Amino acid sequence: MKKTIVIVDDHVLIAKALEGIIDNFNDFEVIYVAENGKDLIQKFEEKNPIPDIILLDISMPIMDGFETVLWLQENHPDIKVMALSMQGDDKSVIKMVKNGAKGYLLKNTHPKDLEEALTRLNKDGYFYPEWASKIILSNLNNHHDSDTNIKISDREKEFLKYTVTELSYKEIAEKMCCSPRTVESYRDQLCEKLDLKTRVGLAIYAIKNGFAES
Repeated sequence: MKKTIVIVDDHVLIAKALEGIIDNFNDFEVIYVAENGKDLIQKFEEKNPIPDIILLDISMPIMDGFETVLWLQENHPDIKVMALSMQGDDKSVIKMVKNGAKGYLLKNTHPKDLEEALTRLNKDGYFYPEWASKIILSNLNNHHDSDTNIKISDREKEFLKYTVTELSYKEIAEKMCCSPRTVESYRDQLCEKLDLKTRVGLAIYAIKNGFAES
């Protein structure tokens, strides 16, 4: 069964062209298009299908990509959001990732690279091309220069190891022999300690600091 995609972009011609490209991919299909975040929310309220993946533009009127991905993170955290924008500056990348985007691509991406990115996003839960990964890791390096003062318990380290996997929080709880509520507590405590908002941020932190390999 193909994974479903919704495109959120105020440029209709671009959205329709992108839809045509994706519909030629073997494993993905576009089920509808929204013009901005508010339009997307309205379509959800009208009981349109909830997609597996959202391709989200950033610069949009009424409700932009920054607001939209934050709303999605709070209301539909299982949807994988891939930013697809002309904006490749550090500030835009970091803000989208912190707000919950699981991937980031530029609109000049080749269709083959787009298909690969969607495949990786679906399989691994996140995808960032090398240029975006460098921006994210550089930001973490700068942000966590004083991390030596942050105390992370052994159980929190174990939780960090699992954040880079495809396991749900319920499945992580089973691996750790504890309740899902306890796992959520580890997540919340780490987000507060590290000033992060999403599982993606925790996963990147885990990789950077070697917890994913423990």
